[in-house]
Amino acid sequence: MFVIPTGAAQYLARFGNSRIACSQYAIAKLGIENRQCFLKLDEYIILCAAFQLGFKRAVFLASLSKQELTFFQKYVNGMAGLSIAFNQGGKEPIKLFIRCNLAQIVPMKGRENVGLFTVDFKTIPDYLISILGCYLEHQDLLKVLYEDLGTANIRMTAAAAKLTGYNMYATVNESGKASKRIQLYNFNTKRIEHLEAGNGPGRPVGTALNYQLYFQKYRFSVAGKVTSSDVLQNGILKTASSLDFNPELVEIVDDYWYQVRSNPGAVQDSAGGHR
Repeated sequence: MFVIPTGAAQYLARFGNSRIACSQYAIAKLGIENRQCFLKLDEYIILCAAFQLGFKRAVFLASLSKQELTFFQKYVNGMAGLSIAFNQGGKEPIKLFIRCNLAQIVPMKGRENVGLFTVDFKTIPDYLISILGCYLEHQDLLKVLYEDLGTANIRMTAAAAKLTGYNMYATVNESGKASKRIQLYNFNTKRIEHLEAGNGPGRPVGTALNYQLYFQKYRFSVAGKVTSSDVLQNGILKTASSLDFNPELVEIVDDYWYQVRSNPGAVQDSAGGHR
């Protein structure tokens, strides 16, 4: 008889080999209390921060000197204890202690005084499985919305800026060039159009760009590739780019359309599309 897994077992069946990169967004969503995250090696307690979390293995970073990184190498392949706390909106964080095997210590590339500690869990608490599983489940939902909300544009008018919480500030970065301030024109989950002061011809199609977008809810970067770029008659450069999946942007766009459906009059001066 086939038994459908439930609860923690269900998350392990679906996401058991997945890993979560601990960006600021992920740390906030997971509720990780980095000030209450420690690795215990013998009698030594090392303050660390989550770098990558999985159901079998995790990576933490810690600020250590070269001498300390060399010293702690003797504990590789030995026992370690992980103390980590999560705050999921309660009054007090939930503190977990997990027995681990210290698999590796390596210096972080480009940051010689930061070490990456890789640990393999001996066992993983159901509470942690549920936290990681819920997060990954939500990311799957956002990826569906990324596709669904990638057709109707939001025209960045004053009304749209108010509904999205846009701080009227954004920049674009291109490899080998200085960051430039831009004006958002149209955007959705998969595409952005922006305006900027013209300075020569438009960008070649396929040029990789990185946008820094400032909203009240999130300040984040999203990668894109130019699909068109033209200098308008007034000398302004208008560029359109396809965008990679970004959870912060999907949430902002989804919130916008929810507000439009709830109160259509709130965007009467917006020239954006409608769903």
